[in-house]
Amino acid sequence: MNRMFRLGPVLRARKAQEDAARGAVIQSRQEIRDAQALVKRRQLDLAGADAPSEGTARAMVASMVARQSLAASLSGAHRMVDEAEERTREKVAELADAAKRHRAVEMLAERHAETVRKHDLTVDQNNIDEIAVTSKARNAARGVETGEERANSLRTGAGSVADRRSAAEREGTARETANSVAAQRPMIDLANAREAIDAARDRLALDAKRPAETAEHDDEGISDQDHGSR
Repeated sequence: MNRMFRLGPVLRARKAQEDAARGAVIQSRQEIRDAQALVKRRQLDLAGADAPSEGTARAMVASMVARQSLAASLSGAHRMVDEAEERTREKVAELADAAKRHRAVEMLAERHAETVRKHDLTVDQNNIDEIAVTSKARNAARGVETGEERANSLRTGAGSVADRRSAAEREGTARETANSVAAQRPMIDLANAREAIDAARDRLALDAKRPAETAEHDDEGISDQDHGSR
């Protein structure tokens, strides 16, 4: 992504144009004030130059010419005010146009800056996610290696004293748990169990002898009958 704003020179030129137009407006308004001040002075001069009511004809003519000159100067001052106001209106319109053109390029610059900012945020977030995934994988691998090393050290008797002590503690805990479970189981009397087994065995032996005795009695009965018939 291009981080540089391609219209940077245009933006600077538009800014300079707007500043120049603003300066022209300020100057035109100052010209208006100067023209208005000139009008006031000419009005005062004309008011102070009263027409002579007496004197020689030449003096009267000179006074009238002076008053006409002051009146013409006052009229010129009024025209200067009008011209200055017209120029000011033109300069204000130029300033508005320059400001509009400057603002258009400035909005493009702001949009470009926002795009760059979003891109940087996305890149930073991707980097953070990648670092997190890599760190998790590294920690997982490190945990597996640590577990294998600890198992090997326990099998071979190697390892630190802390590892051997931890293994011994775990073994003792397991032994205590097994003894506790065994203690909770009901006790079996082996002597009673032996007597029950012997009694069951005797019953089975008696049951096995009874069919044989019955068969012998039957054979004797048959033999007696044979002798009687003879």
